[in-house]
Amino acid sequence: MHTPQISASRVRAAALATAAALAAPLPALAQGAAASLDERISSAIQPYSDAIAGLIFYSVPVAGANFPLIVGWLIIAAIVFTFYFRFIQFRGFGHAIAVVRGRYSDPKHPGEVSPFQALTAAVSGTVGLGNIAGVAVAVAIGGAGATFWMILAGLLGMASKFTEVTLGVKYRDIKQPDGIVAGGPMRYLSKGLAEQGRARLGKFLAVFFAICCVGGSIGGGNMFQANQSYQQVLNVTGGENSFLAGQGWLFGLVMAVIVGLVIIGGIRSIAAVTSKLIPGMALLYLGAGLVVLMVNADQILWALGQIVGGAFSAEGVTGGVIGALIQGFRRATFSNEAGIGSAAIAHSAVRTDQPVSQGFAALLEPFIDTVVICTMTALVIIITGHVTAGGVTELAGEARGVALTSAAFGSAISWFPYVLAVCVVLFAFSTMITWSYYGLQAWTYLFGDSKASDLAFKLMFLAFVVIGSTMSLGPVIDFSDSMIFAMAIANIIGLYFLMPVVKRELDTYWEGVQSGRIKTFR
Repeated sequence: MHTPQISASRVRAAALATAAALAAPLPALAQGAAASLDERISSAIQPYSDAIAGLIFYSVPVAGANFPLIVGWLIIAAIVFTFYFRFIQFRGFGHAIAVVRGRYSDPKHPGEVSPFQALTAAVSGTVGLGNIAGVAVAVAIGGAGATFWMILAGLLGMASKFTEVTLGVKYRDIKQPDGIVAGGPMRYLSKGLAEQGRARLGKFLAVFFAICCVGGSIGGGNMFQANQSYQQVLNVTGGENSFLAGQGWLFGLVMAVIVGLVIIGGIRSIAAVTSKLIPGMALLYLGAGLVVLMVNADQILWALGQIVGGAFSAEGVTGGVIGALIQGFRRATFSNEAGIGSAAIAHSAVRTDQPVSQGFAALLEPFIDTVVICTMTALVIIITGHVTAGGVTELAGEARGVALTSAAFGSAISWFPYVLAVCVVLFAFSTMITWSYYGLQAWTYLFGDSKASDLAFKLMFLAFVVIGSTMSLGPVIDFSDSMIFAMAIANIIGLYFLMPVVKRELDTYWEGVQSGRIKTFR
């Protein structure tokens, strides 16, 4: 793929110009004008977006279903890491919980946030609308059996998170005397591969990753989240008759202000918010799901039978068993971002002197995101009769995505769609604040770390919150999704080269834990 050369000064100027547009008279973003602008932007971007998305998400036919090669790239890597580290996600699960509880974290260690805060910050970047809308799409296409393969892919992805986060902490840069951290794949790709005599390859992969990360943060980590949360709030407040109809800019402006108040303080402020928001957000959503399950308690065994049976028979599903497997694997990889490299950026800020310890903490992410939250969504949709092993039922009607999940919740208790709307907004908000940090780290890697550079990116990011709420920029979102998954191409190449480094770190760490050299703290 050809990557154009961009000067730092031009990008900063563009960012400031975009931010200035946010201060322009907002009524100009009224519905009619926005629709016209949508069309112009979409038609200009679509040829490039289609070409890049077609390349990144290139699919091959397998047993009557299309299998995106990028999903295979991520799943194969997860399998390799699982075997190479001898099923670290299972034998280290208990230790991971101890790390998150702070048993191995000294407040005097270098870094900015605690292990728990780092975990919640990273989880907030993955727990988003994909857990609600994406799962609904997966089971609608792949049937109830897609849930089984989604869980399996989530368990495998835990090994990928362990690998990339360990490297993120090992190769991070800590600025003195304020202790601000700069980390992530950009650092371990350039520094780690340089240690192996592959400096040019490492630099190329790091720059490629950073460019894709900036693009992904603006689109998938920002505009898509703002747009879909606005649509859900609009739907539950009356649709076309809602007081928010045609007022996407107002919703976006409020969201931008709230996001801005958090991200201005950097990762410490983001982690402080996510450490309180994520547990409450997860409990709210899971609690709502448990109520639905209890209302339909007599159908739980039937639903589990649909999941297991559909995983291996999948009658009526396009591609049969392979179709269910593809949809499950696709949803898991798209949801938990294991292998993408994004989580390594958040975890790099942790207070620790042992990189492997945070690798253990990170392996809990796919478990929380996919095995727990995504599975709850799937169970609610299945147990309420909207999806069976053979796919969607007549009860689902034309509902898809968020609408299907909302219908499933609403069929149990009429006012649950309002709870879901709150969850959607919270999920979107948490994703945006974390992806702002991911994008900022990539931005400063490319264009230098200064107050002007930092401010330019944050203002640009906030401007796109408003733009994303107002416009229907399909090709822009497709392009940004492509950027997020292009990050995995560079990241996993580096992980393969650096696996032996992680193995040495792991062996040394285990020896230290068992011998007592690595101390525990209350």
